[in-house]
Amino acid sequence: MNVLAFGASSSKHSINKMLARYTAGLIDGATVDVVDLNDYELPLFSVDKEAELGQPELAKAFLEKIAGSDLVVISFAEHNGSYSAAFKNLFDWCSRINNKVYQGKPLFLLATSPGPGGAQNVLSLAENASPHFDGHVKAAISVPSFYDNFDVESGKIMNHEINEKLIACTKSIIE
Repeated sequence: MNVLAFGASSSKHSINKMLARYTAGLIDGATVDVVDLNDYELPLFSVDKEAELGQPELAKAFLEKIAGSDLVVISFAEHNGSYSAAFKNLFDWCSRINNKVYQGKPLFLLATSPGPGGAQNVLSLAENASPHFDGHVKAAISVPSFYDNFDVESGKIMNHEINEKLIACTKSIIE
């Protein structure tokens, strides 16, 4: 199974990238490709920029990553209750190339934040929007208080209940 995983954030030290990497790593026998959104940085989308630039190669490459996967694991950063600008911009460019951005792939959606809310707003937004872009949400989990529940040095979830939930979801997705 080929798993594409990424944190929907441009932070160099993204807690969402850490969570996506960890969760994808729970899938037995999977080949995991963890990508960094900074490698897909594009000009701010507008129809004028699209007319000027056409379809950017980086957006095409990101769509190819999705196409080559059997499962997409995304952990969303929440900025003012919504997607990060980095993710939204890349998504906008990709959707102009193929409105079915997720290409029928199963999705494991995650979100986390340093606070107790666990980025639940953006997770709910992603759950509701993904089917409109041909994504099949198989699981969605919010992890609150990231630094209280995740050991950054070991790269692992410390909270037993959250860890068991992640493991159960990964198993149910691949069955």
